[in-house]
Amino acid sequence: MSALTSDPIAFPATAAAPRPAISAWPEVGTLYRRFSELVQQPMRPIRPPEMARVMRYFDERCQGSRRLAERAQAVIPGGVQHNLAFNHPFPLAVAKAEGAHLTDVDGNRYIDFLQAGGPTLLGSKHPAVRQKVNEVLDACGPVTGLLHEYEVKLAELVCSVMPGVDMLRLLGSGTEAVMGAVRLARAYTRRKWIVKIGGAYHGWSDQLVYGMRLPGTGRMEAVGIPHGVTGHTQECHPNDLEALRRKLQWNRLRGGTAAVLLEPLGPESGTRPVHPGYNAEVRKLCDEFGALLIFDEVVTGFRLGMGGAQAYFGVTPDLTVLGKCLTGGYPMAGAIGGRKDVMMLLVGGIGTTARRAFVGGTLSANPLSCVAGYYALKEAQRCDAAGVAGRAGDRLRKGLDEIIQRRALPYVAYNMGSIVHLQTSGVLLMDTGNLYKLWRAKDEAKARKHMMEEMGAAYTAHGLVTLAGSRIYTSLADTDEVIDDALNRFDDVFGCV
Repeated sequence: MSALTSDPIAFPATAAAPRPAISAWPEVGTLYRRFSELVQQPMRPIRPPEMARVMRYFDERCQGSRRLAERAQAVIPGGVQHNLAFNHPFPLAVAKAEGAHLTDVDGNRYIDFLQAGGPTLLGSKHPAVRQKVNEVLDACGPVTGLLHEYEVKLAELVCSVMPGVDMLRLLGSGTEAVMGAVRLARAYTRRKWIVKIGGAYHGWSDQLVYGMRLPGTGRMEAVGIPHGVTGHTQECHPNDLEALRRKLQWNRLRGGTAAVLLEPLGPESGTRPVHPGYNAEVRKLCDEFGALLIFDEVVTGFRLGMGGAQAYFGVTPDLTVLGKCLTGGYPMAGAIGGRKDVMMLLVGGIGTTARRAFVGGTLSANPLSCVAGYYALKEAQRCDAAGVAGRAGDRLRKGLDEIIQRRALPYVAYNMGSIVHLQTSGVLLMDTGNLYKLWRAKDEAKARKHMMEEMGAAYTAHGLVTLAGSRIYTSLADTDEVIDDALNRFDDVFGCV
């Protein structure tokens, strides 16, 4: 593995510019040592008597959610529609979301650190955005199929703030945008191979259900996907530049690599963080081998500031994939942005004779989503939402560190601004260098996954909603009072270990 500095990047704020959303990059080498220590020692789960109390919370306080979950089982596979929903012991049914809080159908109130999986940087149901959406709905409804003022205004805004985006094509989701970006890269370069960084999630399209969440697992989750579909998809472990170089060299003998696709924080929003110089080195390799560099900024786009991760790292990708924050939590949040010469292969409309990479979508660029996106981003820009949420993430992570050290727990907390990671079971950090290692560790992985589920349930019973019990998104709505309240609740949970 090539050596990369693990010294933190720190950027001071100036009076003329918004504060960086990430105040300092975590010391990656230290984190990986702590990850290794976490998975090499016995688990520290919630004690059985305390876990019984957690289960009683759901039995006694969440009967409405339980009844709705039971009805869902009859008509929805598994009873849930959302992969991010926390389902142990059953999914909560939410009746109200506002700002930093959720209220379930039974009237229980929670601090919302799921934030719908990350898109609501302003907090839920921001009034400034809702008012403008209502105006457009009253004027023309949610969709027309024709050009609307706000799709132009949204594209102009994104192009003005993101260094690597000269033009923008709006689509229905991050998954669709990744599909389109890969197709576009192949059309532009006339090459087939796509190299992704293992463990990253780039949506659920056939060709990218490969090496998901756990590096080195290849087609482990590719059930129902023919081998040929992923035949030109490859993966490399994060931070391993030499392995990436070897892939690019080998591919050059077989026609070349169309693109390298990565999450700029590291796979799964930094669950396996990259060294601060990693993206710049990948940029150099792409230039050397003539491959396009695709940044998947579905999570980092606007959550790391208006310029995204590319502005933070000072690395300009050829193509950028956007989603989540693009429409502030409203539907149809997806886009491909990039260099004009590449993007012109996405020309739309009936009757074009130009060579193009075909994408589409009846509801893409609809007025509802575009007006929501435009005003959500303008409000985020006006309020420095990324900087404010990032400071909330710093405050939360520092508080979690203090609790973990005071209680002598092996857990690991770190953050990249408003994206906070809290590793307690370490199930996503186990050594999965190949499928054989994963098979040998399958029983331990199952036990660690169950511990993660129990931790998530304990958080919920203490009024905290997280993403799978291991990831936390902060927002503009997370005041110091909200964060301090949350830390008291986390302290109560960790007291049950």
